[in-house]
Amino acid sequence: MTPTTLLLIGAGSIAILLVLIMWLKLNATVSLIVVSAGTALVAGTSMTGLLDLLVDSFSSTVGKLALIIGFGAVFGRILEQSGGAEVLASTMLRLFGEKRAPLALSIASLLFGFPIFFDAGLLVMFPILFNVARRLGGPVLLYALPAAGSFQVMHGLMPPHPGPVAAASVTGVNLGMVFLMGAVVAIPTWYLAGYRLALFMARRFDISLPTILGGGDASERELPGKEPSFGAVVSLLLLPIVLIAGNTVTTTLQSSGAVPEDALWANTVRFLGDTAVALVLSVIVALVVLGYARRVPWANLSRIVDSGFMPVASIIMVAGTGGMFGGVLRETGIGTALADLLEDVGLPLLVSAYLISLALRVAQGSATVAITTTAGLLGPAVMAAEASPAQLALLIVAMGAGSFFASHVNDSGFWLVGGLLQVDTATNLRLWTVFTSAISLTAFAVTALLYLVV
Repeated sequence: MTPTTLLLIGAGSIAILLVLIMWLKLNATVSLIVVSAGTALVAGTSMTGLLDLLVDSFSSTVGKLALIIGFGAVFGRILEQSGGAEVLASTMLRLFGEKRAPLALSIASLLFGFPIFFDAGLLVMFPILFNVARRLGGPVLLYALPAAGSFQVMHGLMPPHPGPVAAASVTGVNLGMVFLMGAVVAIPTWYLAGYRLALFMARRFDISLPTILGGGDASERELPGKEPSFGAVVSLLLLPIVLIAGNTVTTTLQSSGAVPEDALWANTVRFLGDTAVALVLSVIVALVVLGYARRVPWANLSRIVDSGFMPVASIIMVAGTGGMFGGVLRETGIGTALADLLEDVGLPLLVSAYLISLALRVAQGSATVAITTTAGLLGPAVMAAEASPAQLALLIVAMGAGSFFASHVNDSGFWLVGGLLQVDTATNLRLWTVFTSAISLTAFAVTALLYLVV
């Protein structure tokens, strides 16, 4: 098919999906399956290959994502139901004061977001954010949105997250310089859009306090007993961060040749620091420290694990079918058609890097796929560019900025945020889609200014 035809099919499929979900009120999971199948067939996928395409796209999304979401939810629920989130919230409020609670939580999320991926970070932090909102009685978005903005900024702009790392590798740009320029862009982007804009938007949405990650009186806790110490809670929160950071550092050292690829200790650290593995281990340690060591009955421990898994089953399903839709758009060439169209326009390299990544993101949903594909398309141009090392790194940062523009119905993160906040699709489009677009535009504006002066 011609690129124009593919672009029309892509636009039509997204329009139909929005009609099914927003106007006809059809379940999002069912809508995504129906539209994914229809898009694939119209774009030329054979009936014999349709099922494999749908199942492969779904399973490749859900595989590790299910472990991350499931065990992340359990980890957060253990902290909540043991009183750990209450201890952490009380201590932070005492240190920073109630008026600075959104800032304190956003900074904490910014730091946690360095090694932890977006979805895992939300699932660890949101129980704490909800607890603070419950204590202070303010709008839940006043605490949740600045924290989510922090995780989004870090995930899109900073190594060791996969998009920037992969793009630097494909284009041959120095990863250390990408880290430096990413940090220089991330800080003002976080403050202006991830924090200040978040506060502005939070007061314009009336969203009830979610119940999906637990809550309630101390007498209703599934892990009763004396509240854990602040040190124990912080140590548990740091455990997955340290494990994941170990994976990141070791992977970088092996990639650079400083550590042999077959080094047993390095491969062990990498395995333990995989996001899914780190969360599973963190759940086990949390059950021991906040459960068994406090003489909580085994029946309670089993029950809290089950209660942590059950509420996120629907999130996993809709995230998987969102990945299915994105996979169809990738495999049928619709995303590539958008990128090719922008590449042929002849824009400056920095603008092309941003817009191609943006177009791929909007078309197929995955930020990592958007930035990696953009790096592949523009790799020769980046390598041939007469630019300073800092400017080359900023090209990668621009790709990262474009890769999280307009998170919407084909992005699993869109459904994760909507599911955790328990908002409908229309509200989430006005909230999360607009918010991520503003962060993306801010990040590119900061990147462009730096590009002119470095």
